[in-house]
Formats: sequence, structure tokens, C-alpha cells
Amino acid sequence: MAFESLTDDKIADLLNCPKRLTNPQARCKNKEGHEQVNFKAVASDNSGHEFLIYKRQNLRDGMEDDFSCGISWLAPNGETLTLKRYNGPNHDHTNHLENVRLGYTCHIHIATEKYIKANRKAEGFAIATDRYNTV
Repeated sequence: MAFESLTDDKIADLLNCPKRLTNPQARCKNKEGHEQVNFKAVASDNSGHEFLIYKRQNLRDGMEDDFSCGISWLAPNGETLTLKRYNGPNHDHTNHLENVRLGYTCHIHIATEKYIKANRKAEGFAIATDRYNTV
């Protein structure tokens, strides 16, 4: 994996760099019980970074709160790292390194140097939010 050297500052740089969609015409597709759309983006600051921006919504009855949106960085070696992911309240997220449960609430996953160095999912840390409640 190429991400061991990523710092929180580098992750912030990736998130904050200006981006331009390369497939703004992307359409939603239904697959395996959910609707999904994937956009591709490139950094417009000449850094050459590439990203995937996605939205998923579970289409099964009673699963309206099961959704996810996120942005991933496509590293030059072909690996993908989720930088941020916005989830609905359909599950009780736990920040394992802190041993903190968020409960059934909307939450935002954030890639961190701490979780990468602990050999956890980079975006394993999340914060609860009331900034949104639907996709």
C-alpha cells in the first residue's frame, strides 16, 4: 500500500484542491438493490490528482436512511483511498481507536494519518453530524 506516508496535511491538501468533473453527464445506475452514480474528477491546480466522487442510495423498502456519498483519491499507483464519506444513520458507527460509538446518527468519515498508521481503514474515524439527513 502506498498510503503509509500520507499525513493529515496531505489528506487536507487532496480534499481542498480545486477539482473539475470529467464526466458531468454520469447517470445513476441501479445495481444489487441500490442506486449509484460515480463521477470522475481531476485536480484543476495542475497537480495531476484524480478523484472519484460517488453517491449510493439503498432502494429497498424501509432502507431510506441507508445512503453514502464520498470522495476517493486515485493514487498514481492505481490504489484508491477514501478521503471522506458521508453516511446515513442506518448503522451504529464505532471509532475503534478511540473506542467511541456514535450511535445511529448521520456521520462523516474522514481519512486520518492515525488510522492509516494503525493499519485500519483510512476513513475509519467519523464524526456525528446534523448537517444532513438525506442524500
